[in-house]
Order: sequence, then structure tokens, then C-alpha cells
Amino acid sequence: MSNAVPPRPAQEAASARALLPLAVFLILFLGTGLYFQSEGVDYAFYQLPSPVAILPAIVLGILLSRQAFDQRIATFVSGVGESNIVTMCLIYLLAGAFSTVAEATGGVDAMVALGLTIIPASFLLPGLFIIAAVVSTAMGTSMGTLAALAPVALGLGNAADISLPLLAGVLVSGAMFGDNLSIISDTTIAATRTQGCSMRDKFRANLKMSIPAAIITVGWLLSYDTGSTPLAIPEANLWLCIPYFAIIVLAVLGLNVFAVLGLGIVMAAAFGMVSMDYQWVKFSQDIYSGFTSMQEIFYLSLLIGGLSALIRQQGGLAFLAKAVEAVTQRLSKHKQRAAALGVAGLTALTNLCVANNTVSILLAGEVSKKLAAKGNLAARQSASLLDVFACVVQGALPYGAQALLMGASFGISPLSVSLHSGYSFILAGVAVALIIWRKPLEDREAPAAAEPSA
Repeated sequence: MSNAVPPRPAQEAASARALLPLAVFLILFLGTGLYFQSEGVDYAFYQLPSPVAILPAIVLGILLSRQAFDQRIATFVSGVGESNIVTMCLIYLLAGAFSTVAEATGGVDAMVALGLTIIPASFLLPGLFIIAAVVSTAMGTSMGTLAALAPVALGLGNAADISLPLLAGVLVSGAMFGDNLSIISDTTIAATRTQGCSMRDKFRANLKMSIPAAIITVGWLLSYDTGSTPLAIPEANLWLCIPYFAIIVLAVLGLNVFAVLGLGIVMAAAFGMVSMDYQWVKFSQDIYSGFTSMQEIFYLSLLIGGLSALIRQQGGLAFLAKAVEAVTQRLSKHKQRAAALGVAGLTALTNLCVANNTVSILLAGEVSKKLAAKGNLAARQSASLLDVFACVVQGALPYGAQALLMGASFGISPLSVSLHSGYSFILAGVAVALIIWRKPLEDREAPAAAEPSA
């Protein structure tokens, strides 16, 4: 039996008709969310699991294909098994395992305690923003960060008599900062794998937008007087912060992402076994629990890979790329700037529809890569723009999971949370300004595929 990789199915001419399956997925996902939202159901946009919502779209994609039926299935399966998709899914599993093991061994409590130890009471709002940013960067999940910090922040807010919508917005702001930068965040994993760049390069490109936005946010938060109420610091072993910082440093140094996450899991477990009664059996259970925590995005990534292959083969992605390119060329005559605007706009629009930053990156990823290649935009920049604008919209959405969680935790309107998520709006402004006024890349910096390194 031959082990040769089958050739990619021949692509048909650009066709808007091929995008119908994608439209079905977005309408079904968005329509269901709006319905449950009108009924007052919590987490309305998460009532219909996205891997289930995409199934009718896949069926339609198969029916619309002009290939023989066996070839249609083969095209779908080849998309599911595409190397970037499989690599991305494996990274999801390891990231989930690290997050779960580190949290079980006290790492999250240690990160919170470290932040509260360093930050004075008069610096409370900027301090909570920084704590949320650091914890989210370490954990790789904005939702996990908000769940961990909300009880602490609520107590501090009541003690210092701080506006709860403002406090919730500060936490969401910090959580989105980390979600955008973390090397174990599913948004970062999806952005780098779809664009073919290393996490280190994407991280550095992101810093050019995230750090100025964070500095402006801190300056804005300093304008609020929070008094000098002493902060209650939870008891924690600060040494348990080391695994979190270790994976950040190793990732920035360029170590392969599988090695980074593998070492992080081992370090978190080792610190837990030394500092507490953390047994091998519990360790193995936590690894598996981390795997299962990623199952929705794992399944969805595989299915989107298959659907994208069907849409690509039928000319849908070529049509979408041409449409976005035509619009952005009217906005800017420079091809790189036009490509950057196209990636940013496409990602933001997709996230408005699906209310999930990772899903929006997966949906917009392939078209964004085509736009970047044609506009000679470096892969690290297209990956950075994908992640930035997905997180910008997600942090500002009143029907996003982050605003819904903080609204429920603080007993306030999700809309009031999103309106106070200042960092999201500031980051959008900084990113757009850099796209418009920054000197374009030199032509020699053409996009190039990269190995799955951190």
C-alpha cells in the first residue's frame, strides 16, 4: 500500500455559491444565540454547541460539491486531517493539560497572591488590570482568569466602594490582554497555525500593539481614585508561579511548543508534589481533565478544517479573498496596508457573528493567509492581526462569554461590562493607527511557513 499523500483536489473557479455552507453555520449559530438571548437564558450563544451547529453546513457543503460522492468525502476528510489542523488540535490538548494541572497544584492562587502582594491599594484598578493580564497570559484563557479573579475582585470592589461595571470591565480588559498574548491560548494557537508562523514571532509582533495599548489603559485607570483600603491577600505558595513564568520564557526563546508545554506540565506537577500532597493518580486525572476541557474547540477545529476544504475546492475562499481585497484596495493603495485592513476587518466581522474569538480566527484564517500572501504581509503580522481583532471584538461584545460571566458574577448588565472594557477599545485604536501610519514592511519580508515552534 502506498503511503504517498494524496494531492489536494482541483479547485474550481471563484464562486459565491460555495460560501453558502459557511453562511448556514453563521446564521444557525448566531440565530440560536439571539433567540436564547431574547429568552433571557444565561450564556445564550453557548447553548448550541458549535461542533453541532456546523454539521448542517458540512452536509450542505457535501451536497453542493460537483465531485463524485466518494471524492467529496475524501476532500472533507483531507481537510480534517490537514497537518496544521492536527498540530493545532494536539497543542490544544497539551495547553488544556498544563492549565488544569497548574491550577490543581495552586498555581492560579499563587499568581493572584503575587500580584496583590506587589500592588499597593492606591493602585487598585491598574493593579487588577495587570494581575488579570499576567494570570491570563500564564493560564491561556480569559474565561479561566475571570472565574478565578471575580470573587477576589468583587470583595475588593465592595470594600473600596468601586463601581462594579468599571471593576468588571477592568478584569475583562486584563483577561483579553493575556488571551491575546499567551502562547497556550487557543486564539494564539489558531492564529499561528493558520498563518504558518512561529509563536515567538507572533508574540513579538503582538507586543508592538498590546504594550502601548496597555500603557494607555493603565494611565486611564490611574485617573480613578480608589482610596487606600488595605488589600486582603490570599494565602499561597509563591514558588508555584515558576511553571507559569517558565513556559513564557521558553516560548519567547523559541523552544518548540510541544517541548514548552510538556516541560510546563511536568514542572507544575513536580512543584505540586513537593509543596502539597499531589499524587500521580491525581496528576493523570488532571491531564485527562485538561484534555476534555478542550474537546469543543478540538472537535470544531477538525470539522472547520473539513468544511474549509470543501469550500476551498468549490472556489468559495477564492471568491471571499477577492471580495475583501476589492474593498480594502479602495481604502488603501498600498498592498500591505490593504491586506492588513482586510485581515482585521474580516476577523472583526466574523467575531461579531459567532461571538467566539477562536472560532472567528478558524473561519477567517485561510482567507487571511491568502490576503497576506497577495499583499506581501509577513505571516507574523497577519497572525497578530487575526488574534488582536478577534480579541478586541470579543472583549467589547455584550453577548460574549466574558461579559456574560462578569455580568452574572457581579449581578450587573453584560452591556455595562462591555462598555467599561476600555482596553479592547484602546487596543483597536492603537492597532488601526499602526496599520495606517506605520511604515510598511519591505518587499523582502514575504510570508513564509514556519515549523510548529513556540
